[in-house]
Amino acid sequence: MKQNPQPAPGLRIDDTGCPLPGAVSPSPRDRSQCAFALTYPPCMSPTTDSLMRLKVLGAGVFSLLLTLGVARFAYTPLLPLMQSQAGLGVAQAGWLAAINYAGYLSGALLASQINSLVLKDRLYRIGMVLAIVSTLVMGLTTHFWLWAVSRYVAGLSSTAGMLLGTGLILNWLIRHQHRSELGIHFSGIGLGIAGCALAVTLFGQSLDWQEQWFAFTAVGCVLLYPALAWLPAPDRTGLTASGQPMPDRPPSALYLRLFMLAYFCAGFGYVISATFIVAIVNQLPGLQGQGNLAFLAIGIGAAPACINWDLIARRTGDLNALILAAVLQIVGILLPVLVGGLVATLLGALLFGGTFIGMVSLVLSMAGRYYPTRPAKMMGKMTLSYGAAQIIGPAVTGALAQRLGSYNAGLYLAAGVMAVGTVALLALKWVERRDPGPA
Repeated sequence: MKQNPQPAPGLRIDDTGCPLPGAVSPSPRDRSQCAFALTYPPCMSPTTDSLMRLKVLGAGVFSLLLTLGVARFAYTPLLPLMQSQAGLGVAQAGWLAAINYAGYLSGALLASQINSLVLKDRLYRIGMVLAIVSTLVMGLTTHFWLWAVSRYVAGLSSTAGMLLGTGLILNWLIRHQHRSELGIHFSGIGLGIAGCALAVTLFGQSLDWQEQWFAFTAVGCVLLYPALAWLPAPDRTGLTASGQPMPDRPPSALYLRLFMLAYFCAGFGYVISATFIVAIVNQLPGLQGQGNLAFLAIGIGAAPACINWDLIARRTGDLNALILAAVLQIVGILLPVLVGGLVATLLGALLFGGTFIGMVSLVLSMAGRYYPTRPAKMMGKMTLSYGAAQIIGPAVTGALAQRLGSYNAGLYLAAGVMAVGTVALLALKWVERRDPGPA
């Protein structure tokens, strides 16, 4: 069997054979002999490293399936059932969505203030468990305020998957000198949306709204193991696996303000359709009962979207990819109300699903590259703006729907806000030329 090269004389290693930070470098004569060992030390052959990368990204996928797919997105296809079977009102539904995002915003604020990777790892693991608890509570009661507490806790747990988990995974990728792209990781969101839509369609044949929440709780318990077990403990050295430094390079204040404005607008555009799409489609003429199909289309569009947008960004640059995604998302939001009909609605859902999560992936990847040793720092700041929009959006849309008897006004408002965000992204191109960001 072929053996990995031994480390050069004087190169200190840990008990797994990996170079220790600050270890003595090999001599020039030995450097060529141990170049492989420095890139892939005895503890990490190329094959092992590739498998470990997939395992780490898999942990991220399962964490998003749990914290967003089960704890967050199950609410959307179950909303019509809760309205018809549990007496949940339209305005109350909007407030529950807003409270969920208040929890998400609270978690984002917390994540932006924490510097310790060890603490982030611990909170990530707690968040996975809270996702299951909050899902269970939804089926145990019909009291609005208990639902509200549950949605708030679910929002906190979403932060564990979206920010803490994403930051830990991006840190691992950068430290092991992989591409700092999160397309595979964020595919968990699209899979979660599609999975929830399919599950509710299947469960609805024999289960009422409460039993479906219990079924989602059971699914969450299955997802918990890989989400916890496949993510390794974080490294605290601030160095790559081969001993290279990972300097933080924060953006200018103007860049950050415009970036946060654009992401606020993206959050507003996202939350209206993501929360109310099933109810919206069911109210459109001739589309009664087709809401879950539209939600499934969003998931199908979202599942490969992050990988696709990573590839697009490699060719066009991150900001150009974001601008393109924003324009396409506006089209996706408006198609159901401007054109109408099942085909246009499903095409709009596919466009929406294929763009909103691509924007999230690109923005958080960009934010993480500014702080490779603390990726969740800027991710948390960006998510504060995204989360603020997600508190305002559902409450305003729910109130408009109750007053006007239709969700159409909310969709027009979402498209208008997205247009403002697109202008902010165009302004960022000028700032980027003035203040180049990290490679």
